[in-house]
Amino acid sequence: MTNIPNQHAEQDDSTPMKTKTIRTPYDYHLLVQQLEEHGKTVYGPAFKIEEIDRPVVLKLLAYFLQDEEVAQSEGLDLRKGVFLTGKIGCGKTSLITLMRPLSADAYMPHMVSCREISFEFSKIGYDIISRYSRNAFFPYTDTPRVHCFDDLGVEQPVNHWGNSCNVMAEILLSRYDLWISNQMITHVTTNLNSQELEETYGNRLRSRMRGMFNLIAFNSDSIDKRI
Repeated sequence: MTNIPNQHAEQDDSTPMKTKTIRTPYDYHLLVQQLEEHGKTVYGPAFKIEEIDRPVVLKLLAYFLQDEEVAQSEGLDLRKGVFLTGKIGCGKTSLITLMRPLSADAYMPHMVSCREISFEFSKIGYDIISRYSRNAFFPYTDTPRVHCFDDLGVEQPVNHWGNSCNVMAEILLSRYDLWISNQMITHVTTNLNSQELEETYGNRLRSRMRGMFNLIAFNSDSIDKRI
């Protein structure tokens, strides 16, 4: 059993910083080291977890390990999904991919590109919306599949036989209803800010996103790892 300090401890002018000990079965310092080593194996020897990104990594580790006490201290609700936002190249997709092996099978997210979904819609049509919403259950069970929709906002408007559809908006709205009724968890990565999300998908979806997601944001000074 490991104790870690509460990162959200308060400090005033007259007393030392107050800390709260959080009990956890995980050694987060060791986990970050192991995650970095795994990242080097997957993405090459240049992979590195930057100091500025460690708060995001800690939140993601606590979430995907379902570590209730640490998650609670970080303001995360384990009944919701993750909405991971940050500028281009900061490492959103890489980190979610590296978190997948840490998840229990039922919680392991299936990564799917929003851009690929838009291409699928143009070929197949509205069945794509069902594939990622009301049909997104493990076979012969009522256990929903966890999906991570990668790069929300980069998909292009598409038509199928002359019918235009905001495919990702429809999928996310359907999954919101299924989150309410069947605890269907959804994760998203995006470069968009809140105003851009509303302009692209409308206020109706944005308001539901507040309910179904934990917002985790990279620091605006996080560097582009692709350079």
